[in-house]
Amino acid sequence: MRRVLAVSALTLALCAACSHVAPTAATAPAATPVETGATTADARLNAWFERKYEEQLQFSPIRMTFLGRKDRYAELDDMSREAAEQQLAWQVAALEEMKSSFDYGALGDDAKLSWDLFEYQTETAQAADRFSEHHYPFEQMGGAQSFLPTFLINFHKVEDESDYTAYVARLREVPRAFGQLMDQVKRSAELGIRPPRFAHEGVIEQAGKVVTGAPFTDGEDSALWADAQAKADALVEAGKIDAARAQELKAEARAALVEAVQPAFGEVIAWFEADLPNAAVNPSGVGSTHPNGEAYYAERLRASTTTDLSAEEVHQIGLAEVARLRGEMEALMDKVGFDGDLQAFFEFIHTDPRFKYPDTDAGRQAYIDDATAAIATIKQQLPNYFGLLPKADIVVKRVEAFREVDGAAQHYYPSTPDGSRPGVYYAHLSDMDAMPKTELEVIAYHEGLPGHHMQIAIAQELEGVPEFRKQAGFSAYSEGWGLYSEWLAREIPGTYTDPYSEYGRLTSEMWRAIRLVVDTGLHAKGWTQQQAVAYMSENSSIPQAAVEAEIRRYITWPGQATSYKIGMIKIQQLRAKAEAELGEDFDIRGFHDAVLGGGAMPLMLLERRIDQWIEDEKQA
Repeated sequence: MRRVLAVSALTLALCAACSHVAPTAATAPAATPVETGATTADARLNAWFERKYEEQLQFSPIRMTFLGRKDRYAELDDMSREAAEQQLAWQVAALEEMKSSFDYGALGDDAKLSWDLFEYQTETAQAADRFSEHHYPFEQMGGAQSFLPTFLINFHKVEDESDYTAYVARLREVPRAFGQLMDQVKRSAELGIRPPRFAHEGVIEQAGKVVTGAPFTDGEDSALWADAQAKADALVEAGKIDAARAQELKAEARAALVEAVQPAFGEVIAWFEADLPNAAVNPSGVGSTHPNGEAYYAERLRASTTTDLSAEEVHQIGLAEVARLRGEMEALMDKVGFDGDLQAFFEFIHTDPRFKYPDTDAGRQAYIDDATAAIATIKQQLPNYFGLLPKADIVVKRVEAFREVDGAAQHYYPSTPDGSRPGVYYAHLSDMDAMPKTELEVIAYHEGLPGHHMQIAIAQELEGVPEFRKQAGFSAYSEGWGLYSEWLAREIPGTYTDPYSEYGRLTSEMWRAIRLVVDTGLHAKGWTQQQAVAYMSENSSIPQAAVEAEIRRYITWPGQATSYKIGMIKIQQLRAKAEAELGEDFDIRGFHDAVLGGGAMPLMLLERRIDQWIEDEKQA
């Protein structure tokens, strides 16, 4: 499920005045073979990639739905261990077919990049497969218990009667899918691998919310039942069916919810309740709690950073960055005339009412409105910093009640490749105390523009690039870009005009620097949850609820939290290199188009692409 969430996880239209602008000759990244009608070898390889992408896509009906397609619309993915093995075998065989059918030396630079990326993806899939029992299909952040209803409600579009019957069929598929995932949970538990107690409690609570309310229990309509009724009513309003047929369809959905969804969620709840006594209350990371956990974390660190950095190297980078950012915070504290030390300043930010939204519906709407306005400011300036612009729009929404968690990190769901469905920046607004005004801008820039929406929507909309590259997901690249975007926004007019908003930016960067320290501390040095919470609290003004939610995220997603700062540092280094080598000829639009114009990729391939862009610019 994590891979599906990161279709963007792995895991980006603007107003009419800022619609898609084709790159100019000065700003466009190096042309691809398809665009230039280049070598026959390149064109043959690209055609092969397209065929293989379609073959691979057929493994995942869910992913096709995310892409706006309706192939196998009545199905959910096969989530069994056997299916995972079949997919990996297909990927390995495809790599061998590529090597035996094409000559790497005869390819152009961009085709070689596609080759290397395809090979890298296969090798990392093989490495990850060796630790298949170490993952948590159900956990408090993005587990199946919250992902599946989110997917059905928000991404299964119903535009005619057949779409609705497919929706009902997918409801009927839930017991099979959950059963396969629970098989993995049970296999892992037998090996002593299980999520900590807080994750158990999160799964129980979230799953319980999904099956609370009509038709499962007394009370208001549950989220799924409300959605099923709304989808049928919309078909009546569109003239696709009459009211009588809508009632029949609603009855089918209601039966599927009661007969299939409720028992499936009930079994998940029952297992996690029974297993609660076995789960750690103050857990450490996988390095000390999983069998062969040290090797597992090393694999997760490589996958997350797309580098060969060791846990100790990442830890030391984090310590250095925390020290640097503390210095910048202290300088800003002096600038605003605060009398006291940094901890006192943190307390001031946390407790002063001027930095809070009311914990009311009006306060929540104000947050959404202000985040939308911040993104609109960036939209107006995008053409000055980018040649490539997304077609798809970006909207800000509150996380659905059944999966909302106090203090949890905001996140992004991607648009469709054709731009028909906008990207969504989701905000957890159940506890407004955890959503200070100081951090509103920086989060909007990270999740929306020029962050994840910019990067992911552009990747999906690229022309002349093999589809598998448009849909590739690498956390160090995408999260590195998101964090770089927070920093880039300082250069864009109308942003961070209040010194406390700049403080929010520093807080956000500090947050990611701390992640390098606590993620490696937890998973490689044996830190407990409380040790990690204490370190984060000491070095940031992040509200306590957010600190605790963050540390819990790092424990259940080992390695992922390190990707942000490592990716940002690399992009900053590449920009500095380009500025130094090109001097007055450096074009910020061209650099950004070169970074975004090839889709997501490992950092070493990004470096190779930027080096080539620098050489092309010198020649031009």
